[in-house]
Amino acid sequence: MQPLVILNTVGLTSRLLPLAPRLHALAQAQWSRPLDEVYPAVTCTAQASMLTGKLPQEHGIVGNGWLFRDTMEVRFWQQSNRLIQAEPVYATLNKRGIRTAKLFWWFNQGAFVHLAVTPKPHYGADGSKAFDVQSYPPSWAAKVIARIGTFPFSTFWGPMAGLASTQWIARCAAEAIVDAQALTLVYLPHRDYEPQRIGPANCDWKKLVGELDEACAPILDAGKKMGASIWVVNEYTHVQVDQPIYLNRILRQVGGLLTVRDGPFGEQLDIFACTAFAVCDHQIAHVYCALDVHYLEHLRELLVHQSGVARVYLGEERAEIGLNHERAGDLVVLAKPNAWFAYPFWLDDRKAPDYARTVDIHRKPGYDPCELFFDPNLLWPKGRAIAKVLMKKLGLRTLVDVIPLDASLVKGSHGLRVNDPLDKPVFIGAGPPPAEAIVPQTAIRDLILRHFS
Repeated sequence: MQPLVILNTVGLTSRLLPLAPRLHALAQAQWSRPLDEVYPAVTCTAQASMLTGKLPQEHGIVGNGWLFRDTMEVRFWQQSNRLIQAEPVYATLNKRGIRTAKLFWWFNQGAFVHLAVTPKPHYGADGSKAFDVQSYPPSWAAKVIARIGTFPFSTFWGPMAGLASTQWIARCAAEAIVDAQALTLVYLPHRDYEPQRIGPANCDWKKLVGELDEACAPILDAGKKMGASIWVVNEYTHVQVDQPIYLNRILRQVGGLLTVRDGPFGEQLDIFACTAFAVCDHQIAHVYCALDVHYLEHLRELLVHQSGVARVYLGEERAEIGLNHERAGDLVVLAKPNAWFAYPFWLDDRKAPDYARTVDIHRKPGYDPCELFFDPNLLWPKGRAIAKVLMKKLGLRTLVDVIPLDASLVKGSHGLRVNDPLDKPVFIGAGPPPAEAIVPQTAIRDLILRHFS
């Protein structure tokens, strides 16, 4: 049985592929196709669709986060594999006794794999946090860290996010491949950061793609040593944006549909008291409502006429984009290609919740790309962050409040399908090529099973 390694190279397209010498040579020796994105074209949804062969309305991963209606909490970036409501391909292979590994792909905890590695900090009762990765079996991470060093967690997300995270994961993946897994899934994230910061139109693509290509070298070498087939996939394409849409502020100002609770740590979203609020996730927003159908129609009319909004889907209409699921918003809103949805619900920055100026992906009720920036209004924000972290290590309570509130800083986003096949996510495969000129992301699962048949 030939081992298979699948690299999830975030943001790589057919147009950019020639800038990656190693991966381009791989595509020329095998074959490549554009991938047709699912809605929303975001990390968690795309990964679940590729691994289950299902649309979000079947596997239930309707975004990077959503409202958990039983507890009325918005949760982003959850890791439990049990949230996927369809069988992932690694669970299918596991039933056949085929060994699998999952490295940094999402929904990693409790996954039916023989090896899992995922970022997992330790949280102290005093509010302190220690960065780490977690593996199953537990001893595997310690063994790898002894060989290649600790995971550079600060480069995985936040103002310092960059190449080092991809380099470490690639070296970790090479160790996993040599450990003789049959299927190894590898997530290489750093190409996601700079396009959001400065916009894809302003990126030095030769440098960024070249860095990705070089980082892949240990994986390609290990794959060659083990006789593995190497495939490449991608989740989405970045687009240039110049307009944040503040749906929550609109809902708050028009009819008081959104409610907040004021307090010592700033205003907090009071979900139980809200008539409507939006969970914003790049270029898509789920609007959850305590309204009957008649009023939902009125709300749709309100939202569809907001600047930057392209389309609003109500109820069964959500099936048109594969999102007719109970986890999805009662209304699903898509942005125009140049716009994206910002989560803030406060009207005065002086009343922003304390987490707003920090990197806090689990507390915020929406995705916040401002976390990729240091606040330009601060004097030496990086030094401020270092000092705050040091204070935490000394046991003092403080906020690492270095994140800006200005959403206009963000110049790139994703979440929609792109039209030009050259700009769609790239798929490099091996074996008999698919008949389709553009391959649906949902086809990846069956192609994996065909490889192992």
